[in-house]
Amino acid sequence: MNELSTLPHPAAEPAPRKPDWIRVKAPTSREYGATRALMRELKLNTVCEEAACPNIGECWSKRHATVMILGDTCTRACAFCNVKTGMPRAVDAAEPAHVAEAAARLGLEHIVVTSVDRDDLPDGGAGQFVKVIDALRRTSPTTTIEILTPDFRGRMRAAVEMIVAARPDVYNHNLETVPRLYPTVRPGARYYASLRLLEEVKRHDPLVFTKSGIMLGLGEARLEVHQVMDDMRCADVDFLTMGQYLRPTPRHLAVEEFVTPQAFSAYGAIARAKGFLQVAASPLTRSSYHAGEDFAQMRAARLAKPGTQKPGG
Repeated sequence: MNELSTLPHPAAEPAPRKPDWIRVKAPTSREYGATRALMRELKLNTVCEEAACPNIGECWSKRHATVMILGDTCTRACAFCNVKTGMPRAVDAAEPAHVAEAAARLGLEHIVVTSVDRDDLPDGGAGQFVKVIDALRRTSPTTTIEILTPDFRGRMRAAVEMIVAARPDVYNHNLETVPRLYPTVRPGARYYASLRLLEEVKRHDPLVFTKSGIMLGLGEARLEVHQVMDDMRCADVDFLTMGQYLRPTPRHLAVEEFVTPQAFSAYGAIARAKGFLQVAASPLTRSSYHAGEDFAQMRAARLAKPGTQKPGG
């Protein structure tokens, strides 16, 4: 990894060549097509498509899709993200029922629900998360629910209180990168505000699992990554994900480095030593990649701890 330095402008130098370990096959399976057709039928957006996830072929072939609620247009313009920016449409009142129907028809044991940023809404979109959770509980009561929310800028405490009261099984909010790179990578957000959100979740419900992730390859230094791990543990985050940043288009930030699988394994070992219940660290790791299997392992790890209460949900 690089030593501490200022992140260059995306166009300052050519990006390194993509290595073999980050390459994936194009999706071709029948199940992939069926999952795509269902999302179209129910008029649902997915972060798999909108964010150009490299794992879409594998996940959709297993009939796993990460639903993105509150539309397909974000009010922020993060330099790493492929979701389009602009003025979003009105919130779809039928969306919670459609998400619940999709989960039932796909037979999901675990579902991940995320959203665009909706700074235009009075509650930042928190109420729609609650409606989706409630609809899922009614339709698929045994399905575990993982949410990945934005930071609800200016409305964080009220939004977190509302969502945690709906009792998701996992509350995820990604820090995305190290604090030094926020002005370049995530200019519409603040690192310590995101940390406070994760702390606030635990304050309202100490038993809800919390999760956060960062991307590597943006110019961060090793010690900075270690510090982010420490910050997350201070916020009592249970689950850390770490994956390689991939440039969606030439308009986005360039990749500064392709981090090797061996380096990811080393980071994972350090994170486990720091006390995370679950760690996923590999070039292709994304927030919702293998989320169901990881949730089962995390829950088992907590229950294995002496004197640990059984989590709700």
